[in-house]
Amino acid sequence: MNIYDFTAKDIDGVETPLKNFEGEVLLIVNTASKCGFTPQFKDLETIYEKHKDQKFSVLGFPCNQFNQQDPGSEEGIKNFCELNYGVTFPMFSKIDVNGKSAHPLFVHLRKETKGLLGDSVKWNFTKFLVDRNGKVLRRYPPTTSPLAIEKDIEELL
Repeated sequence: MNIYDFTAKDIDGVETPLKNFEGEVLLIVNTASKCGFTPQFKDLETIYEKHKDQKFSVLGFPCNQFNQQDPGSEEGIKNFCELNYGVTFPMFSKIDVNGKSAHPLFVHLRKETKGLLGDSVKWNFTKFLVDRNGKVLRRYPPTTSPLAIEKDIEELL
């Protein structure tokens, strides 16, 4: 099983097969609009813009599980990201990343890469690097800047 076996609703509510991203290097991130790490949207967008023509995407998944740091609607989240950080990379509908209601994609991502808290996602802006074959290679903690991951992304491109 790889990430292409999953689907997720995009930020506009359209069911999207992750197979649409087959052959791309992906950085999958659980995001939040009211988090201390929210400014990472800027660096995520910078990396996306720089490498998108090389078959690279950032996939953002808003999550309200950590201190209720993304309480808004999908439309509000989308507007916030576009207006404040110029986000153009694919954003998806709000999901849970831990617990019984966790999105199946994040259950898979967690299982493939254990973090400091076992397989649980520690906080917003945890990042998962996926190769062109849909294999989850690595998990990065929220404190790791997206720019610090760029070298790993470039090696896969």
